[in-house]
Parts: sequence; structure tokens; C-alpha cells
Amino acid sequence: MNFEKIKATIEAILFATGKIISKKEFILNLEISEDDLEKVIQEMKRDYQNENRGIELISIDDGYQLCTKKEFYENIYPIIDKRSKPNLSNAALETLAIIAYNPRVTRAEIEQIRGVSADGCIYKLLEYGLIEEAGKTDLPGKPMSYKTSSEFLRMFGYSSLNDLPELPRYKLDENRQIVIDDILEGRSLMPERVIDEAIEKQN
Repeated sequence: MNFEKIKATIEAILFATGKIISKKEFILNLEISEDDLEKVIQEMKRDYQNENRGIELISIDDGYQLCTKKEFYENIYPIIDKRSKPNLSNAALETLAIIAYNPRVTRAEIEQIRGVSADGCIYKLLEYGLIEEAGKTDLPGKPMSYKTSSEFLRMFGYSSLNDLPELPRYKLDENRQIVIDDILEGRSLMPERVIDEAIEKQN
């Protein structure tokens, strides 16, 4: 398969499915190496950017997706969805930030950090598909834990959680989890700039 046909095939797959397709799926389907796939993807990204197209190719975790450019959101949304525009409160954004920086965090741990009930915020974030259940923990009672979803990465423009802003004020353990005791001692929430950036990305 030649280079241009590979590009066209990838575009066709992404357009037809409308979802994230993993590198592994492309490699098996197209019978190409990971290096060749990456070269094709990077050229496609440049093509969409340089040709001033209405769509772009984005990387999410270990896969790729075609999506509309965010600057066209206000034109697209009223046509394809008549529901009111999703809106997250500061409380929901704070909860989302805690989960983003603490994959597999439980509701009780979120409430320890914020000092208030998190039930409503978690329900809303699940409804919007920004977080998902990450399995039960080994803590007493085996409470459910939560993590951000690929929809969170897509909506806020991140390729992976590694793109999140640094948290210099808080200590992270060996699993990149925020040390909750340090936060409770300081009686502080997520850094304001993290919340500000989340609000800006949402708008």
C-alpha cells in the first residue's frame, strides 16, 4: 500500500467510525510499522492545519480521532444538538481537576479534599462522560474509584494526562497521586490556575 493510499484509508476509517482508533488497530489493519504510522499521522495533521480545514486529527492516549476544530463549535452545536450547552460549575471543575490528577480516587477522598459532598458533581461528570468508573479499591468497603475519560482529554484539548499543568504546591507519590494528607494540612483546593485553565478551555 502506497503512502497516499494509507493516508486516505486512515481518513476513511476515522471518518466512518467517528471514534478513537488505537495505534494497534491501524497497525494490524494496514499492516504497517508503528514508525510508518506515526509519519503518516504527523503528515495528515500538518495537511489539516495548513489547508485551513474545518476538521483536525488529534491524538488521544494511544489512538487518534478526527474532530471539528474548536473555533467552529458555536456554528456546529446549534445544528446538531438542540439541548442546552453543557456547563460545569466551579465545584464540578474542582472535582474534575482532583480526579484528573488522582486517577482511581474515591468519592470519600474527593470529599476529604473539598470538604463538602461530591455526589452531585460526580453524577454530573459521569453524565457528561468526562469521568468513568475505574474499578473498586482495596479499601474497607471496596468503594468505587474514578478516573477521567478520553472524552475529558478530547474536550479539554489534551493528548494524555501527562499534558496537565504541573502542581508545584503539592507532593506526588510514586504513582503520581497527590498526597491527600498534605492537602488537608494546608486546607487548600486545586491550584486556582488549574481551575481557570479548565474554565477557559470549556468556553
